[in-house]
Amino acid sequence: MAARAALRRRYWTTVPARLRLLRAATVLLAAALAALLAFAGLAAHGTWNAVVERDAPRTTSAADLNLALNDMDVQAANLLLSSGDAGNGELETPHTKAIGFYGDARREIGHDLRTLAVAAQGDRGDEKTVESLTDDFAEYQELIGRALENDARGGGKPDALHDYRDATDLLQNKLLPEARTLVSSNNAAFNRQYDAARSTLATQLAAVLVLGLLLLGALGVLQWYLTRRFRRIINPGVLAATVCVLIAVLLGGQLLASSAEHLRGARRDAFDSVVALSRARAIAYDANADESRFLLDPQRRTQYADSFLAKSQRLYGLTGATLATYDDRLAATWRDYTADHDALRFTGEFRRELDNITFPGERAAAERTVEAYAVYERDDRKVRALFAAGKEREAVEFCMGWEAGTSNAHFGEWMAALDKVTDINRAHFTSSVAAGRSELADQLPWACGLLLLAIGLTGLGLRPRLAEFS
Repeated sequence: MAARAALRRRYWTTVPARLRLLRAATVLLAAALAALLAFAGLAAHGTWNAVVERDAPRTTSAADLNLALNDMDVQAANLLLSSGDAGNGELETPHTKAIGFYGDARREIGHDLRTLAVAAQGDRGDEKTVESLTDDFAEYQELIGRALENDARGGGKPDALHDYRDATDLLQNKLLPEARTLVSSNNAAFNRQYDAARSTLATQLAAVLVLGLLLLGALGVLQWYLTRRFRRIINPGVLAATVCVLIAVLLGGQLLASSAEHLRGARRDAFDSVVALSRARAIAYDANADESRFLLDPQRRTQYADSFLAKSQRLYGLTGATLATYDDRLAATWRDYTADHDALRFTGEFRRELDNITFPGERAAAERTVEAYAVYERDDRKVRALFAAGKEREAVEFCMGWEAGTSNAHFGEWMAALDKVTDINRAHFTSSVAAGRSELADQLPWACGLLLLAIGLTGLGLRPRLAEFS
């Protein structure tokens, strides 16, 4: 009982004991809040680093690989289609451009495979996929190389076509599914990291608000006790400490809330569209390849016509549409949309983008992309009509030409429009990341510094009162 009474006198019964206890509670709460903010800031800094250095690059690298594989195959088809017979009857400009694009795509695939191999380390599933992709790509290059070699000799077109069939089957059955698996896997990993980071920020924000309210409450009790016990209206040191804490809590809460908002803007508003548009670009190149394959391979014309329609449906889906009815259906549904932006009577990657319009200029750029796509689709029908009329040479020239008004020129305009809307989303992804990092660097030191200042001001405010009891 005596020990209990002594502890009570030391820590509560006397005025100095009560002042010291309130001071200790204030210091501990302020230190805990400063430590929490510092920890949250470091975690947010780590999140932004992961987004910029790992999550976004590996997803875009997988999407770029998917695109480059399609591009390489369409250029291989174009090389065979434009070469004539061992150079006789060659379409010079299309053939020269196809050679350049083919080399660019092959180099891009090599770069993306190296990037993805590094990103896959530690994930056995992705490691196996990248290994399989690398092996399959080596086989694909061998088949294409053999096709081009056969095509270079007189009368070698049938053998070249046989090798190209094997190559494109390998592409469609193994390489592209593996590449799409990597896109989905890396995008899903990014989503998991995003969900975890947002959940952590929400928890940290709640903890900051609770600790901040407790600290403000402790300072309020301390101010009240000093007023009551010493008959003074306010204690300047404690009042200044309270102001510092209030500002620090507001800064810290705003910092965590804005970090969550910038993260949402980067991932959901911007990067979701980047992924959808990257898929659309890869599908577009594959559809363009189907058009060339249709002209190149007599045995598979029906297959490639059906495949072109299927890819068109993945871009701008119209239930029940055929190649004969697709253009009219597209025009009708697009008129409905332009009259009422809520009337989206189509599906596919373009619908996905139009459902996620967020930034200034994005809707106009997305609409121009669909309009350029509609022109390219009409060109495809012209190619098929020329071919059906027995004008095979004219069909090939229109399909592969780069002069204004030809199919390839319109395809280039479509891709330029698609790039513009993608660039808008990429720019806002970058700006969201930059804003999140900037606010973190600017506000976190102030919030922590104000809390440390509050500790010092509390001590200064209590020193004269404690001195009265010395």
